[in-house]
Amino acid sequence: MALTLEDRLAVTELIALHGHLVDAGELDRLDEVFTEDVGYDLSDFGQGELSGLAALREAALVLGAGIPVAHHVTNVVVEEVAPNRVRARSKGLGVLANGSCGSVTYEDTVVRVGTGVWRISHRTLRARRVPLNGLGQG
Repeated sequence: MALTLEDRLAVTELIALHGHLVDAGELDRLDEVFTEDVGYDLSDFGQGELSGLAALREAALVLGAGIPVAHHVTNVVVEEVAPNRVRARSKGLGVLANGSCGSVTYEDTVVRVGTGVWRISHRTLRARRVPLNGLGQG
């Protein structure tokens, strides 16, 4: 089955929902975004990979005041890779309580779990630290 416009919209809204839930502290609703066994790779930030919703919730609580107060997502690109599975890439901006901000690239594997229902089964965060990903930096 080909990826429909409705599927693309559902995946894009799913990715956006993550920021709304985390910023509101609604960690008990993360199952609306991720599969129960989600892999959440923070290796680029020196934190390794988390496995499962419980670990994801706990990590957010441990970060406490260090977690961004605002998560913004943009530039979502969705590519079908198999039936009921897509790859989504997006840009994330995080604003900390002190006003500083940072940028990441989210690399998501998103799976269909029901009719019109999608969940992120794996997310990798890539830190954006240098322009052009280092190209031309000598």
